[in-house]
Amino acid sequence: MKNKILAFALVVMALLPSCEKYTDITPTGAVILNSTQDYYRLVSFPNRAYVTLNFQYLVDDQWMKESNVIGLNKNINIINFTFDEQTDRVSLLSSSNLYDRAYFYINRWNTIISGIEFTDGEQRIKDLAKAEAKILRAFDHFILVNVYAKAYDPATAATDGGICIMDKYDLEAKPKKSTVEEVYRFIQKDIDEALPFLQENPAGPYHPNVAFGYALKAKVHLFKREIAQAKEAALKSLSYKDEIFDLVDYSRRGGPTSVPVIAPNNPEILSYMYMTGYNEMNFGFNYVISPELRNLFGNNDARFNLFFVNNTASFVDLGTGAAYYNIRFNQFFYGTVGLKTTEVHLMLAECYARENNFTDAIAILNKLRAKRILSGTVNLDVPATRQATMELIVNERRKELLFGFHRFFDLKRLNNEPDYAKTLTRTYPLVSTAVPRQTYTLAPNSRLYIIPFPLNAMKLNPNLRLNTDEKLPF
Repeated sequence: MKNKILAFALVVMALLPSCEKYTDITPTGAVILNSTQDYYRLVSFPNRAYVTLNFQYLVDDQWMKESNVIGLNKNINIINFTFDEQTDRVSLLSSSNLYDRAYFYINRWNTIISGIEFTDGEQRIKDLAKAEAKILRAFDHFILVNVYAKAYDPATAATDGGICIMDKYDLEAKPKKSTVEEVYRFIQKDIDEALPFLQENPAGPYHPNVAFGYALKAKVHLFKREIAQAKEAALKSLSYKDEIFDLVDYSRRGGPTSVPVIAPNNPEILSYMYMTGYNEMNFGFNYVISPELRNLFGNNDARFNLFFVNNTASFVDLGTGAAYYNIRFNQFFYGTVGLKTTEVHLMLAECYARENNFTDAIAILNKLRAKRILSGTVNLDVPATRQATMELIVNERRKELLFGFHRFFDLKRLNNEPDYAKTLTRTYPLVSTAVPRQTYTLAPNSRLYIIPFPLNAMKLNPNLRLNTDEKLPF
């Protein structure tokens, strides 16, 4: 048994130095894990990052400054922004921070799940550590399958190419690629095994709590269109944590420049994780919203008025109608890639709409809007149809769940349903006359929505191949 403990300790010693720049605490020396508490503490991983650069412009909500597109050689951002299906994007994706980091985290969770059983300590702590590691392992597989594979479609998931499932620590493994259905089955098994052991108030903010667990369960069921199960899980999550931060009152108090709200003080956050790091929202050029989304906000929405700027030329072209996020991370913590209570409220609203309970669906939207809309019409009327109700819900999701994965994942999953599919159109440039203005379109079934696996991963694992019909350069 001691040999197994030593083996896992050496694994963790290898993991820790490589994640220095992604943690708040820099390791000062080798760490030997030989107790149950050591493994439990390993679950906490501050500053966990999920970089979205490979696909952030494949949506209708983000925008690029014209000087970053016109006259430049095509990079992956320009290809995605112009919805270009002809240029070879596969060769440009030699590596991927998102792909590498997600599997790095999965290996960390696998180390905990496998290694903790060989330690001396309370079984209660072992069960808790394994549960927390499993819910995070489920989250990371969920992210990967929704980036690199087709969105879950009940009619085709059993044959659609997915990702490699990693259920144990093995740096030399060359696993086969599972189907989308198999990946979702694995995710749901991890979630269901974890939920009975998760705590309402865990040891620290980087330990997942039970509200996060049920929120993730709701999201997975919703993406599979298992509406009754999604509704039940969303209600369960909200029974533990349902706060909505009042931005209307916050505006009256002066907003982020007068009353900073750092990460621990935002009551909506269910999981502390980031796109690039805890200071990510400092980089305005990465967080430019499109004229379409800016118009959707209108002029009386605190979500826009508090956080965005559209009247300076720092990161946007004046005259386009685009705007950029302009609040420093230490003034307001804005959750992006993680889960938060408002997403759970909106998932519940969608469940009600899909069950034709339009009254309760709109009641949730109005509850949210009461803490978002500064003046004018706050309460929405109840539509007569499911499609009209869903449109209102999707619009609120676009305004509430900015950046990260949210709009990209929503477009992918909703494009599988004819009633909600959307052909994206982008007219560009809007100001410059250096090149002709064009209208670019992205069809709901475009292969661009399935991001290619990075070349370095496919070269290492011959069992891993693209989920699209694009050609490999080797």
